[in-house]
Order: sequence, then structure tokens, then C-alpha cells
Amino acid sequence: MPRLPYVPADLAEPAELVRAIRARRGGTLLELDRLLLHSPELAAGWNTYLGAVRTRLHLPAKLRELVICAVAVLNDARYEFHQHAPEFLKAGGTRTQLEALRDPQRARDDDALFDATERAALAVTIEMTRSVQVSDASFDALAGRLDARQVVELVGTVATYNMVSRFLVALGVEPA
Repeated sequence: MPRLPYVPADLAEPAELVRAIRARRGGTLLELDRLLLHSPELAAGWNTYLGAVRTRLHLPAKLRELVICAVAVLNDARYEFHQHAPEFLKAGGTRTQLEALRDPQRARDDDALFDATERAALAVTIEMTRSVQVSDASFDALAGRLDARQVVELVGTVATYNMVSRFLVALGVEPA
């Protein structure tokens, strides 16, 4: 149970905002949205920002979803993992990789399941999530495999989904 009540699933107001969120979500409001909508201003900014992170960056979708799933596990945000596991698979991840992501530190070292770019992304994700600081070695490994734009987008995605997971965990949002 969430720590606050969800707004109704059939919420109609503020109409423009609810319409925009539903459009991004394929017609429904997720539990996350139904908490964010307690603050329309926060929900509006969140929708615009997360819409950009999810759909308008140049970071490959599989790499984006890989780091999102890792952040979810590291922060014990089960709802986030539940939402993004299917996206990881849709983006080309395998079920075996997805299961391995339940232990991001082990996955980071698994060169049989993850390529060098994925392992570098996991190293940065783990360091950012656990201690905020990223070692030169981890950063250099990532920067040696992605262009500057993609490095910025990956770091931004990790930071963003740390925010999302902290919101979900603090408010008690769990998978149905």
C-alpha cells in the first residue's frame, strides 16, 4: 500500500495535464502518476522531463533500460524494476541478462552476458547510486565506449532514475 492515497484512476482535472500524461502512458495513469498528481506542478514537470529521458535521447534504448533496471535493484525500488524489465526485453535485452541484473555488481563483472559498454555503464551506475562519486577508471571506461553526448545522457539517466526510485520507495509504491 502506498503511504498516501492515489488520486482516482479516472481523474479528469487538470484536463490538459492529465491528457498529456495519459498520452505518454498509452492512455492510462500509472500508480506513480496517481501520486504525482497530488501536485499538478510537479506532475507536469516530471512528465515533460521523464518523457524526454525516455524518448528523445540518443542513448541506445537497451543501455538506458539496463541502467534503469540496475538503479531499481540497487535502491530496492521493486515497482521501478517491474515497470522497466519489459522495456529492457523490448530493447533487446535477454531474460538471462534481466535475471543477472538482480545483482548489478555481479552483472558488472559478467563478460559472458554483458559487453564492455554494458559493463562500463553498470560500473558507473553502481558508483553513482551507491556513493555518488564515480572513479576515474569507471568514467574513463565508459567515455572510451560512448561519445560525449551519450555519456552525458547515461549519467543523466542514472541520476534521473535514482530520483524516481527514491520517490517510489519513500511513498511506498509497489507493483500490483
